[in-house]
Amino acid sequence: MNPSYSNNPYVRAVLALGSNLGERNDTLSSAVADLVDRPEVRLTAVSPVVQTKAVGGPEGQPDFLNMVITVETSLPPSELLRHCQAVENKHHRVREVRWGPRTLDVDIIAYGDVVSSDPALTLPHPRAAERAFVLYPWSLIDPSAELNGVRVGELAARAADFPDLAPFDGFGDFDGLPTAGAVE
Repeated sequence: MNPSYSNNPYVRAVLALGSNLGERNDTLSSAVADLVDRPEVRLTAVSPVVQTKAVGGPEGQPDFLNMVITVETSLPPSELLRHCQAVENKHHRVREVRWGPRTLDVDIIAYGDVVSSDPALTLPHPRAAERAFVLYPWSLIDPSAELNGVRVGELAARAADFPDLAPFDGFGDFDGLPTAGAVE
């Protein structure tokens, strides 16, 4: 028997979640629960939430809350993508404007060691290496993680949006604006 063979059908995947409409923090929390509600998806780590300016898309968007989770899944990549999109839809995701405001965005950043140029699901995510809002939270839950052979923390520090990251304290939140109880 090949010593590298494993009976474990689960693959480690990295998912990035973002929201800039509605009660963003509640949406992210609910989305994590929805993502791991299936027995084929097991939660292994959850990053802290960071607040960021919108990257790309229309001007004047509310700030995003972003986080990264790692999961172990037995779903193939295409089925995991369908599951992520179903969770987005459950949270009223609308796809009218590319990179426009949204209640929820769930991206598959990495799926094991899979490399794919399929336009429906490019792996690893084609823009992840440039996005501190993905890389920094990921580095907090997996400091040794690498993307394209470089540590994600190092990539985060080099990303253009790194200076715009801010920790999110979890107090008051609606449409990117503080609500009652927010600490200024």
